Amino acid sequence: MPRSSPHVEQFETWLGDHVTVLYRVAYRLVGDAHEAEDIVQDTFRSAWTSRDLYDRSRSERTWLMAILRRRVADHWRRREHRETSAPADLVHPEIPPADPFGDELSAAMQGALARLPEELRETLLLVVVGELTHQEAADLQGIPLGTVLSRVSRARGRLREYLLASPGLAAAQRGNGRALNHG
Repeated sequence: MPRSSPHVEQFETWLGDHVTVLYRVAYRLVGDAHEAEDIVQDTFRSAWTSRDLYDRSRSERTWLMAILRRRVADHWRRREHRETSAPADLVHPEIPPADPFGDELSAAMQGALARLPEELRETLLLVVVGELTHQEAADLQGIPLGTVLSRVSRARGRLREYLLASPGLAAAQRGNGRALNHG
């Protein structure tokens, strides 16, 4: 296909505009940098092969995020299959990789995110990290807008609780007299 094809230009735009956000969401959903890279690559491969199905009335990010969610689901199904089919002596505990975004979020925040139930974490990540509107997140997840609003609110509330219960953060808050939601 010639390099000046409208499809190639559109695809290059998608890559430039969305790859970082998609990677961040994938990483936060699977917790492994290499797996997240593979998922994003599979997402863009699927987007390329189904580019003629893209509905221009939807946002590009929402469409790509829908593909990403399916690739994440595939990842968990494959992982579950590998874990149940591997002999016990071949299963090794996973050593968590270094977080490529560790400098953006404190260890306490990352720990708090990990403690959230999956549906709250995914919804929060789609809105905050994935930069989708609440309506786009609702459409993507096939749930009502009110459910998204509720999940995001509950997720933020739980994060606040988890962070305030964190010994390091609680001491820092007492030291400077500021509340978490005033900073």
